[in-house]
Amino acid sequence: MTSLHRETWLDSLRTSIAEITPAEALARQAAGALLIDVREDGERASGTPPGALGLSRGFLELRIEQIEADRERDIVTLCGSGQRSLLAAEALQRLGYRRVSSVAGGYNRWKAEGLPVALGALDADAAERYSRQLRLPQVGEAGQARLGQARIALLGAGGLGAPAALYLAAAGVGQLTLIDDDVVDRSNLHRQVIHADARVGMSKAESARIALAALNPRVQVEVRNERLQADNVERLLGGHDLVIDGADNFPARYLVAAASQRLRLPMIYGAVERFTGQVSVFDPRRADSPCYRCLFPEPPSAAEAPNCSEAGVLGVLPGIVGLLQATEALKLVLDIGEPLVGRLLGFDALAMRFRETRLPRDPACPGCGAQAEFRGYEDIQQLCAAAG
Repeated sequence: MTSLHRETWLDSLRTSIAEITPAEALARQAAGALLIDVREDGERASGTPPGALGLSRGFLELRIEQIEADRERDIVTLCGSGQRSLLAAEALQRLGYRRVSSVAGGYNRWKAEGLPVALGALDADAAERYSRQLRLPQVGEAGQARLGQARIALLGAGGLGAPAALYLAAAGVGQLTLIDDDVVDRSNLHRQVIHADARVGMSKAESARIALAALNPRVQVEVRNERLQADNVERLLGGHDLVIDGADNFPARYLVAAASQRLRLPMIYGAVERFTGQVSVFDPRRADSPCYRCLFPEPPSAAEAPNCSEAGVLGVLPGIVGLLQATEALKLVLDIGEPLVGRLLGFDALAMRFRETRLPRDPACPGCGAQAEFRGYEDIQQLCAAAG
């Protein structure tokens, strides 16, 4: 299409699409109109009208009905100069939206007239890196900004922590704190895919940090080469938004469960053995949520619950369970979907079957029940030691 033909076409659109000034658009937005910035993600990174929905022109028809089904709602489109927004408005009209208008002069005029601007949460690198995720209405730029501000603690950089850390870093979680005092062993490599043969003998937390930095240098990775114990559990977990339980021993799990209750910190539980795994979410911010001790009131003995080195584990199994934990973490940060609160999800790899079990809060639970009494982390540590 020649520039002359394009101008003629745009002129014809102006006869059917109402054009309004940026000031009028701002007033309509304040009155309840939906303002859609149809520029690309990278363009919006430098700024956008506050409260505007960022929805690139190329995806407008595909996603608008998921976001706004009301064909009678007042909708205003905006682009850089006012041309793409005309095309976007015309597309909305074809979809049956009846009250559509376009901002004349676009964002350039909006800025020139001194109207309010919100700095974009994403730069060009982030807009490209997270582009597929940004297209989800449940995420978008606002959700990506929330991920960028999130701080997640991972107890263990092993079988469960490895896949969880990789995908949380890839998703753009702002800070990951890796808590692990172990070193990489060659027997870890068949399931702990964040490590490499060349890093055998290195601290697991440091080895994981190297892999995460290579995957996404935007993520801040904090390394804690410490064994989680009674005297450091609150220091290690405090200041985070949630904790992912990738522990391989019950004393650590019971300490995390207690700290989760005291710090009001959601705990995403995961466990694997041989060919089976479990996942659940314990969220002390919710009155209906059980805690870890509703599931396991007292620590089992080593004979009752052997670890992977004793019982063995299919290498892919921790990957599946760890990714389920990462999924629950993203849902909690973004506040979307239905988390696994009050539900225990079991997975049987041999049967390739998931099974969901209701897990209600136990009124007599020693961890969160009405008569529960916290006597200190040392008591919890001794309880686990007595169980063997």
